[in-house]
Amino acid sequence: MDPFHGMQDLEAGIIRTPLEPEKTFMDDPLRMMRGIRFATQLQFSIHPETLQAIAANAERIRIISKERITDELNKILKAPLPSVGFKLLYDTSLLKIIFPQMVALAGAEYIGGMGHKDNFYHTLQVIDNIAKHSDDLWLRWAALLHDIGKPATKKFEEGHGFTFHGHEAVGARMVPKIFAQLKLPQNEKMQFVRKLVELHLRPISLTKENITDAAIRRLLFDAGEDFDALMLLCKADITSKNPQKVRRFIENFEMVQQQCADLEERDKIRNWQPPITGEMIMEAFHLPPSKPVGVIKDAIRNAILDGIIPNEKAAAVAYMHEKAKELGIAT
Repeated sequence: MDPFHGMQDLEAGIIRTPLEPEKTFMDDPLRMMRGIRFATQLQFSIHPETLQAIAANAERIRIISKERITDELNKILKAPLPSVGFKLLYDTSLLKIIFPQMVALAGAEYIGGMGHKDNFYHTLQVIDNIAKHSDDLWLRWAALLHDIGKPATKKFEEGHGFTFHGHEAVGARMVPKIFAQLKLPQNEKMQFVRKLVELHLRPISLTKENITDAAIRRLLFDAGEDFDALMLLCKADITSKNPQKVRRFIENFEMVQQQCADLEERDKIRNWQPPITGEMIMEAFHLPPSKPVGVIKDAIRNAILDGIIPNEKAAAVAYMHEKAKELGIAT
C-alpha cells in the first residue's frame, strides 16, 4: 500500500508533503526547513505546490526556536552542495527572516556602466568550492560569512567603481553577533570563523604586490595553526565567469602558497612565540606589569617578523636593552 505515492516521488526525486502542504506547515513550520534540507541532502527537487506553500507560510518560522532553525542550517551547510539549500531558503523568503545579514549580500548595482558582482551568489559558489575539499562545518561557516561585511562598507568612487574597503574587519566584528543571534557556540569555533573572516584577503593581497619575507612571516604568525584552513578559504574565494582570469589568480595564489611553505620550512614561524617573554622583561628591568613591558615585547616580536633581527635569544636580548634605553628605562 502506498496511498500517497511516496515510492513514485522517491524514484522521481521529488519532495512533497503527503497531506495538504498548507496544513502540514501550519502544524509544524520547521517542516519547511526540513523539506529544503532533504532536497539539499538528497539532491531532490521540491514539488511546485509544496514550494509555493513554504513561501506562503514563511513568516510562521518565527515561532520556531533559534536552536532548531540553526540545526537545520548546519545540516544544509554539511550537504555536498550547500548552495542548493540556501538558494531555496532565499527564494521562499525564509532566509530573510532567519538570517537577514546574508540576504543583504544579494543584488548587483551599476552606476555609469560600473558595477559589482552579486555577493550573495558569489558566497554560494565559495561555500560549494569549500565543500569539495573539506567537511569542516566551521570552515564552511567561514566561507558563508567571509564577505558578510560588504553591504556595510559598499561605496561608489568616481572613476574607480564600487569598493568594499575594510569589509574583512567589519565582517569579523559581525561574527560574534551572528553566532549569538543564531545560537551558535560562543567558543573557539566562533573565534576560528572570526579569524578566517578577518584574514581572508591577506593571501590574495600578497599576489598583488612584491612579496616580502616579512609579509609572509606576518601572515604565517597571524594565521598560526589555522593557516591551512585560511588558504583553503582563499582559494575557494577565487570565482569568476572568466576561466582565464580564474586560472591567472589561481597561479598567483599557488605561487604565494609555495613561498609560504618555503619560509615556514626555514623559519618555523607558525605557532611561534618570541624568545623574550613579558616576565623576562619585567625581571630584567625590575618592572611591574605595565605598558612599557608590552611596548618592548611588541617591538621584539615585530623586529623578528620584519627580519630586522634574527629569531635568536641573544639578538632579542640585545634588542630588548636597546628598546628599553629608548624608553628611558635603566637596568
